[in-house]
Amino acid sequence: MVENIIPILIGIVIGLAIGYVIAKFLEKSKATKILRNTKKEASSIIKEAKIEADAIKKDKILQAKEKFIELKSEHEKVIISRDKKMADAEKRTRDKESQVSSELDRNKKLNKELDSKVGEYTEKIDYLERRNSEVDKLHRKQVEHLEVLSGLSAEDAKKELVSSLKEEAKSDAMGFIQETIEESKLTAAQEAKKIILNTIQRVGVEQTVENCVSVFNIESDDVKGRIIGREGRNIRALEAATGVEIIVDDTPEAIILSCFDPVRREIARLALHKLVTDGRIHPARIEEVVAKTEKQIQQEINDIGKRTVIELGIHGIHPELIKTIGRMKYRSSYGQNLLQHSREVANLCGLMAAELGLNAKLAKRAGLLHDIGKVPETESELPHALLGMEWAQKYNENKEVCNAIGAHHDEIEMKSLIAPIVQVCDAISGARPGARRQVLDSYIQRLKDLEDIAFGFTGVQKAYAIQAGRELRVIVESEKVNDAKASELSFNISQKIQNDMTYPGQVRVTVIRETRAINIAK
Repeated sequence: MVENIIPILIGIVIGLAIGYVIAKFLEKSKATKILRNTKKEASSIIKEAKIEADAIKKDKILQAKEKFIELKSEHEKVIISRDKKMADAEKRTRDKESQVSSELDRNKKLNKELDSKVGEYTEKIDYLERRNSEVDKLHRKQVEHLEVLSGLSAEDAKKELVSSLKEEAKSDAMGFIQETIEESKLTAAQEAKKIILNTIQRVGVEQTVENCVSVFNIESDDVKGRIIGREGRNIRALEAATGVEIIVDDTPEAIILSCFDPVRREIARLALHKLVTDGRIHPARIEEVVAKTEKQIQQEINDIGKRTVIELGIHGIHPELIKTIGRMKYRSSYGQNLLQHSREVANLCGLMAAELGLNAKLAKRAGLLHDIGKVPETESELPHALLGMEWAQKYNENKEVCNAIGAHHDEIEMKSLIAPIVQVCDAISGARPGARRQVLDSYIQRLKDLEDIAFGFTGVQKAYAIQAGRELRVIVESEKVNDAKASELSFNISQKIQNDMTYPGQVRVTVIRETRAINIAK
């Protein structure tokens, strides 16, 4: 059995060896064939690459030749253009040279002509000088002959002639001047009266007198109880918020608002109208409505100022001055409404300036602004004319307008013709019968002084003079003034009023101290 396996194994090994030899041989022949094919492909690739390289080389050579030809042509064009420019420059130079040479020739000819003319003029001048000397000799001989005949020298005769002419001219001039002065006196007075009368006739005015009382009409007397409120709390809150005395009496369907300050009175009237219309009347609502009404009045003041300058045809006024003009509606001067007075003066100034041939627009501007110093936001010691001039200068008004404002009461010197026009028109407007009432103005000033005394003490928040100046209501800050100090403050104010002021009757000083605790629930 073993003997049979060994020859089989030997046979297998020999077979494997033969197979391996045959495989190697086949692999070698295949590799040789692949190598041969690869060499053929490589040679063909190299051949194609050489052909392509030759083609690229030829193409590049052609492109280089074309580029060279193109550059050469451009270079030739540049050279041709430069040669042409040089030729043009040479031509211009030759033309200039020919022009210059022709100019030189012309100048030479002119010089020759001038030389000849100079020679001629020199001969003429010499001839004229000789003739002048001869004339002077003859004149001297003639003068000497006249001196012998008259017995006077030429200088003395001249002096006598001049003096006689002077006397004659002086007497004629004095006569003419006297006649002119007399005629001017007659015609000037007539013309001035004519201009003033024409100006006044052309301005239609309303006689407006400011009062210190406004009447608020209501639909029924039942509203009075709601305005007064429980134990009078509503009316007290309204008086404290506005500073206006509210009089609720037996007058049917009417409530009287009394205050010397027209702005405060108007705020109270509008606020009361809103409260009655809305129906909700209580202290918190009253304060809210009064605050809103104050803002509304400020806006209305701006609108009045703008409307006034537009109606008068005045442009370019500073917004602050426009606001001041609006505040004039709620101010009076000796009982005369200040805005109405200023509008009237502006129209008068414009008409009078036009009659005199001056700048009517500038005169109208000065007339409108002449009393702006009467509506200061804070008290000032300056006269209203000088204060108004300072405001006008601050807001870059024209120099002539500023001078007219400051000089219309003769506080400063008048430097323009508009200043006397403003002064005259102010007097015309204020001097009309019924235009002003000095008693009212002094009364309002007394009430203002009364309030100012209260503001002079520490802790005073608001002060209102009510009941025609018979009561001063003072509202203090509760944090700064306690109950004991409130009583002391009332006494001190009453003593100061008694010592510093002159007034009829008695003045009751009421100090109000109120404590509020406010929190917000979120």
